[in-house]
Amino acid sequence: SSSSLVASNYCVREFSSTRSNDEDCVLLEVDDCFATITLNRPKVHNAMSETVISSLHNRLKEVSELVKEENKSSIRALFLKSNGKNFSAGADLEYMKRLGEYPQEKNFEDAMQLSSMFNSLATLRIPTVALVQGAAYGGALGLISASDIVIAESRSKFCFSEAKLGLIPGTIAPFVVKKIGAAQCRRFFLTAEVFDSKVATNIGLVSEQTDNLDESEETLKKQFRQNSPSGMNVSKYLINEVEARIVTGGVSTPLRRFTAELLSKQRGSKDAQDGL
Repeated sequence: SSSSLVASNYCVREFSSTRSNDEDCVLLEVDDCFATITLNRPKVHNAMSETVISSLHNRLKEVSELVKEENKSSIRALFLKSNGKNFSAGADLEYMKRLGEYPQEKNFEDAMQLSSMFNSLATLRIPTVALVQGAAYGGALGLISASDIVIAESRSKFCFSEAKLGLIPGTIAPFVVKKIGAAQCRRFFLTAEVFDSKVATNIGLVSEQTDNLDESEETLKKQFRQNSPSGMNVSKYLINEVEARIVTGGVSTPLRRFTAELLSKQRGSKDAQDGL
């Protein structure tokens, strides 16, 4: 483990970074109270090998720990991006070939590790933003679906490519179905067609198209800086709870009581008092 000093206008703190053998395949930077995780295998279009998946999971755990340590979190949001022309080509083909030779028990173990990585992104307390350039195929769409906000270049291309390879989008399915709904999944999982940013935005996979990712990132950071960290984090918790409870019980009296109770607690918080 190595130690890095993080300084910004908002906070100065030290954090340790656990590194894998291929320590540069997933980068973590904390600066100006924003965390950035970057996929860094541009020569292979940021394909996701077991090392990348493990490293991604470790980086997400580090961010989660930093958020917990910071008393309601001075890290305002996580940005997920990648180096090179393409966001990610999905699973590394060599890795997939190796998995095909494993017994089912080992395959199940591996699939659960992948699912856990996506879930750790989906359940992070702070806002998460995926910044997408070029192609995003297969497992990369799990990262996108597990993120709160997705900004994609207008020229980006997307594909649930698994069916072409005789596979299924298994571990990403819960996150994708939740994001875009079963009807859209029926089309795009079964056709495995390539679609563009306009279609991705229309079906809810992408929040916004842009011709300038850097500019869009700065705009979001500016907006996040103006907000109370706890206001954003509790709003995210509220959305997740309301969504889950509507699915199981509709707009019920217990759900309305829960939202009223959460609001009454937040009204009494220091951030709300300061904001008002």
